[in-house]
Amino acid sequence: MNKSHLEFLASPEWAAMLQADLLPWLSTAADLGDDVLEVGPGPGLTTDLLRSRTARVTCVEIDEPLANALTDRLAGTNVEVIHGDATATGLDDDRFSAATCFAMLHHVPSTELQDQVFAEVHRVLRPGGVFLGTDSLDVEPIRIGHLDDTFVPIDPATFPARLEAAGFVDVSTIEHGEYGFRFLARKPGSRSP
Repeated sequence: MNKSHLEFLASPEWAAMLQADLLPWLSTAADLGDDVLEVGPGPGLTTDLLRSRTARVTCVEIDEPLANALTDRLAGTNVEVIHGDATATGLDDDRFSAATCFAMLHHVPSTELQDQVFAEVHRVLRPGGVFLGTDSLDVEPIRIGHLDDTFVPIDPATFPARLEAAGFVDVSTIEHGEYGFRFLARKPGSRSP
C-alpha cells in the first residue's frame, strides 16, 4: 500500500467517514454474532467499530508492520491479531459467526487470490454465518489514490457469481455512492450459537 493511502486509512477523516457511512450499515446489515473474523484490517479503524459489537474479533493482516502495530494498540482487548495470509489462515473450520473485509479486496493482487480468500472465508465461517464488507469501484479518483499500489478492482456485476462459486448463498451487492459497493452473503446452513 502506498504511503499516502496508508496515512489516509489511519486518519481522523477516514474514521469520520466510517462513523458516518459504514457504521449505520454495519449496525443494520446483519447480526455479527459472537466471534468475528476481519480480513485485512490495515491500521484497524474498522476493527474499532467491530470490537464494540461482538465478544471477539480475530484480524488477519498480511502486512507485518501493520499487524504488529495493531497487536500493540489493541493488547488486552477482545481482539486477536494474526500476521498471516487470508488465502490460507490456518484457522479452524466452521469457527466464526461472521467475517468482514472493508475496502481491502482490491489490494489482493489477482482475481485468483481473491477467489482463494472467498473460499477460505467460507471454510472458517459457521453454517449460517455471514460474510459482509465493502470495496472500491474502478473509477478514476480511486485509481489515482492507488498509484504505485496494488489495485485489482472487483466488478460488482460478476462478484455475486464469484461468491456463489466459493459456496455462498443469498449474495447481494449494493452499489453505494460513486466510489464503492457493499456486499452481504451467507454460508448455507442454520446459524448455531
